[in-house]
Amino acid sequence: MDHSGHGMTMDLPPFTLGRGLEFTGEPFFLVGCLLALGLYGWAVIRLRRRGDAWPVSRTIAWTVGVLTVALVMCTALNEYGMVLFSVHMVQHMVISMLSPILLLLGAPVTLTLRALPSAGRGRKGPRELLVALLHSRYVRIISHAAFTIPLFIASLYALYFTPLFDFLMGSKTGHIAMMVHFLAVGLIFFWPIMGIDPGPNRPGYVMRMLELFAGMPFHAFFGIALMMATRPMVSTYADPPASLGVTALSDQTAAGGIAWAFSEIPSVIVLVALVFQWYVTEQRQARRDDRKADRDGDKELAAYNAYLASLQARGQ
Repeated sequence: MDHSGHGMTMDLPPFTLGRGLEFTGEPFFLVGCLLALGLYGWAVIRLRRRGDAWPVSRTIAWTVGVLTVALVMCTALNEYGMVLFSVHMVQHMVISMLSPILLLLGAPVTLTLRALPSAGRGRKGPRELLVALLHSRYVRIISHAAFTIPLFIASLYALYFTPLFDFLMGSKTGHIAMMVHFLAVGLIFFWPIMGIDPGPNRPGYVMRMLELFAGMPFHAFFGIALMMATRPMVSTYADPPASLGVTALSDQTAAGGIAWAFSEIPSVIVLVALVFQWYVTEQRQARRDDRKADRDGDKELAAYNAYLASLQARGQ
């Protein structure tokens, strides 16, 4: 079958859930998902054997995030995504907006730094190289909002509204490269916003929310543009298989609706996570202040009361 949409020689049968859960997608992503689960599990076990705790919630988030990548890329969904724009858009939205958020909630960089041993004074091992990378100018640039927001937006408009999309979909290598790009862009965009793993750019909570909402409307506009189009926008999906009973234009309209709806889902998830982090940070700071007050016998409060008393005496 020619997946590019030109010279289609075989029709796909109607999609069924049982068929969709078979591992018939990209072996590249299947291997990557297995490695991601294995390495993360190894790091957690290493910490626990050392007597260190690691939150179960982070392990669950990472596992679910990896499974979302496997679902859209390692099952028959990937086959249908090659011939249906709507299914491809589900893949794109999940792998660029849902999977990165879940993976980042797993705090993989923090886990790696804690699991890797220190090379010792004057030496450079994997842990030291990772720390140097996190503080490098390169990472500082690619994690800055001035880079992440335009990249996040350009990944939509510069890809789908130019011949680049049809070119990449014309080969298996191009398709894999495009999906890896979607995942990488999502991770880069949400990394400083989530603020769980260490990084050179850690803006405040209000600024993170502004960065989040700066990118989301463009996803909605992109979806609306697809829904309002009167002709197919990409040649790859101009001739869907007859057995699926859809037209190119109706399929494209559905793809636009999916892109528009997905602009809301990650916003809600990230917003809830940010508010929760903000609350936890404030509670932690309050406990620090209480402990400090206990240690110094509330010296600051006593000094302030003495200051007020002196003002009152001076006034009398």
